[in-house]
Amino acid sequence: MSWSRNIRVAAAVAVAALGLAACGGGDQPAAQSKGGAPIVVASFNFTDSQVLAEIYAGALEAKGYPVTRKLNLGSRELIYPSLKKGELQFVPEYQGAAIATGFGKDAVKDAAGEHAQLAQLFKPEGIGLLNYSPAEDKDVYVVKADLAKAKGLTKISDLKKLDKVVMAGGPECETRLPCFKGFTDVYKLTNATFKTVQEIGPRVQQLDSGGATVIPVDSVSPVAGDSKYVVLQDDLGIEPTENVVPAVSQKVLDERGADFANVVNAVSAKLNTDNLRALNSRVDADGDPAADVAKDWLQQQGLA
Repeated sequence: MSWSRNIRVAAAVAVAALGLAACGGGDQPAAQSKGGAPIVVASFNFTDSQVLAEIYAGALEAKGYPVTRKLNLGSRELIYPSLKKGELQFVPEYQGAAIATGFGKDAVKDAAGEHAQLAQLFKPEGIGLLNYSPAEDKDVYVVKADLAKAKGLTKISDLKKLDKVVMAGGPECETRLPCFKGFTDVYKLTNATFKTVQEIGPRVQQLDSGGATVIPVDSVSPVAGDSKYVVLQDDLGIEPTENVVPAVSQKVLDERGADFANVVNAVSAKLNTDNLRALNSRVDADGDPAADVAKDWLQQQGLA
């Protein structure tokens, strides 16, 4: 090959390399801005929901979709009206809880069936569902390990052995069947009373001090894996399966099309319960910001 030919080839390679660099490297095209109004991504007011919202929002931004975050907003009772109005457009949901507490229906308690059931419930509200994830986060009920050992507590129904049971939980728990109402209406715990304690930290403090007997925590919370506590078996099944599923404005789904759905579904497919527990631990135990934790995970998965 001639010297001039080498120069031309080198120049061509350099131009190509610059083009690839502008596109983000490799054979992946650049994240061109998709334009349009920002997609409003929301979360409930607990760690797992905030991490998930950051993950989905980050994945969309990496593909050029404009996003506005509105995180840590509160419970379904606060979020659903805004979701139905279109003020919020994307929220990572949990199938069983959405059916039971969002719509007051009995969940069928298998992931595929719940997905179909929830899709029908959301449809008249102008909200669609994308694929559900293998990742699952459900409420579990924990007691102190020393109490469990002393009283032989392994399942929720064993709480009948105690003279008095105090549950400390968020205010919405008191009237929800997959929470305190399930203790009274399904488990028939006539010895149970409820105390409102919104945040998980103060709840754990109540449990440790003896101010509460049992508290609900997320199954992916570090508390659920701590040897100081015992997770009681839900022997009468008040908790449905809780696979993560993106609930999205149908208008957004229609306007953004298949590419948008593919981006979101790719995230859901890579999430699992162990991921969520590790990610939550980084936020709750290590104090890392949810946005940083989400960004790291997306990069590790090749999604950002």
